[in-house]
Amino acid sequence: MKLHLTTAENNYLITAYGLGDDGHFVEINKQKYAQNLIVMANQLILDWQMADLSSLSTAHFDELIELKPEVVLFGTGEKHQFLHPEVYQNLTAQGIPLECMTTAAACRTYNILMSEDRNVAAVLLV
Repeated sequence: MKLHLTTAENNYLITAYGLGDDGHFVEINKQKYAQNLIVMANQLILDWQMADLSSLSTAHFDELIELKPEVVLFGTGEKHQFLHPEVYQNLTAQGIPLECMTTAAACRTYNILMSEDRNVAAVLLV
């Protein structure tokens, strides 16, 4: 799935998400990544250590709080899944909403919110 936006204006823009020869990937500013990551308009975090949803802990979300996003989009892969509220309770206690969706939907939603100058963080499981 190719994603298009008229301009990224020096921001991180998700340009594609899909299945390649080596598995799923997210393409940001036309650079492919095959690992879980966090993307915001002004930063790309490639070393977010999380193997899968079952390994999520409150510490993962404490890292997100430090980024001070307005909203967090959590792309759960090909299948839409919900997270246990206990793991992200610190995030919501800070007034930061979390929306779970497939990674494809999170990519599309991120681009829309980012283009509206919203301070959005997308956690993408690839």
